[in-house]
Amino acid sequence: MSIAPRQFLNDLYATAVEAVSAQKCMPAYLPKQSVKGRTLVIGAGKGAAAMAKVVEDTWPGKVEGLIVTRYGHGADCKQIEVVEAAHPVPDEAGRQAAGRMLELVKGLTEDDLVLCLITGGGSALLSLPGEGISLEQKQALNKALLKSGATISEMNCVRKHLSAIKGGRLGLACAPARVVTLLISDVPGDDPGVIASGPTLPDPTTCAESLAILKKYKIEIPDNILQHLESGAGETPKPGDARFARNEHHVIATAQHALEAAAEKARAAGITPYILSNDLEGESRDVGSVHAALAKQVAKYGQPFAKPCVILSGGETTVTVRGKGRGGRNAEFLLSLAVSLNGAPDIYALACDTDGIDGSEDNAGASYQPDSIARAAAAGHNAKAMLENNDGYGFFSAVGDLIVSGPTRTNVNDFRAILIL
Repeated sequence: MSIAPRQFLNDLYATAVEAVSAQKCMPAYLPKQSVKGRTLVIGAGKGAAAMAKVVEDTWPGKVEGLIVTRYGHGADCKQIEVVEAAHPVPDEAGRQAAGRMLELVKGLTEDDLVLCLITGGGSALLSLPGEGISLEQKQALNKALLKSGATISEMNCVRKHLSAIKGGRLGLACAPARVVTLLISDVPGDDPGVIASGPTLPDPTTCAESLAILKKYKIEIPDNILQHLESGAGETPKPGDARFARNEHHVIATAQHALEAAAEKARAAGITPYILSNDLEGESRDVGSVHAALAKQVAKYGQPFAKPCVILSGGETTVTVRGKGRGGRNAEFLLSLAVSLNGAPDIYALACDTDGIDGSEDNAGASYQPDSIARAAAAGHNAKAMLENNDGYGFFSAVGDLIVSGPTRTNVNDFRAILIL
C-alpha cells in the first residue's frame, strides 16, 4: 500500500472540520420565517459569525441582530452586526457586546422570532459579570480555572453562576418571543446546557455546585464572589420554568459527526478506521500515554485492531499547567504520545482543535512522525523536559511539525488520529 502518512492525516482533519461547518450543517435546521413579527439573530462563539452568514445567505426575509465572536473569526455579514472579542480570557469588548445583546432583546413580543446561534467559546466571549462582580475578577477566575485542570462542564458551571447573561438568563430576557437555539457542540457528551454555558437554556446546576468546584481546585475566591454564591444571588433559572415553554434547541454538529466523516475518508483510502470515543476527557499527557500504549499493541501484536488502521478520537482533554512553556492541550497530548512511543516505527499521529486554535496559540495542533524525537534531539531539544515544562508548542515548532490552519469558524473540539501501518 502506498500512502503518504502526513498528508493522509491532514486530509482526515480537513474532512472532519468541513463536515461540521455551518454551511454544511445549518440549512436543515433553520425554522420557518416568522410571518408577523421580527426575526432577531443573536449568538456567540468561535463559529457564530459563520452561522450568521449562513442565515443571511438563506433567510427569505429581513433579519437583524448581533453576534460576538473571537478576534479573527468574523464573517462578512451585511444585516447582522458582528463584534469580535477576546478568548479564552474575556475582555471589555465582550462585556460590552453582552450588555448590548441583553438590551437588544428587550421589548420583544409573542410574534417575534429569536434565532440564537451558539458554538464553543461563547462563555468567554459573552461575558457579562453578575451584580457586584467586576470584569477583572472574572478574568482572574477564568485564568485560574484554565490552569487548574477543571473540565469544561466544571468551568461552565462556575461561569453560569457569576454571569448576568449565561445559564438561561439571555433566554429569559427574550420572553415572550419564541427562541430557537442552534448549537455546534464543543463539549464531551454534547449537553446543550454546557455549550457556551447555555445562555438561552434552563440550568439544573446550582450556586453550591459552583462553589464546590472552586474549592475543589483550590482557587482563591474573593469575598464578594463567595457571598454571591453562598447567598444564592447567582442562582440560574431552572428546568420547568414556564418562560422557556415555547423555546426549542437543536445540536446541529458534534464531534461524532466529524469523526464519522474522517472515518469514511479513511475507508476510501483503504485504511480501516476505528472510532475510540467522541468525548474523551482527562489530563492531556495521560490520554496521550494511553493512546501510545494502544498504538504499540496494535503495531506489535495486531490487538485489538489489525493494521493498517487509523484510530480516531475526540473530546476535550485538560492541562494542569505546572511549567512555563507554550502550547494547548493537543500539543501536550501529542508530545506525551511522542515521548511514550519513543520512535516506534510505522506509527504517525495528528492532534488538532477543530476551531483551528490550540488553546491560545496560533496553531491548530501538530503532527507526529516516528523520527520526531530524534530530530528534536539532534537540534538540542529534550522531549521529556519540554513535556514537564508544558512546552508542546516549542517542541513541535522546533521540528517543523506545527499545524497552522487559521480559524476554521466551527468548533467541535479535539480531533486526534493515530495511523498505524
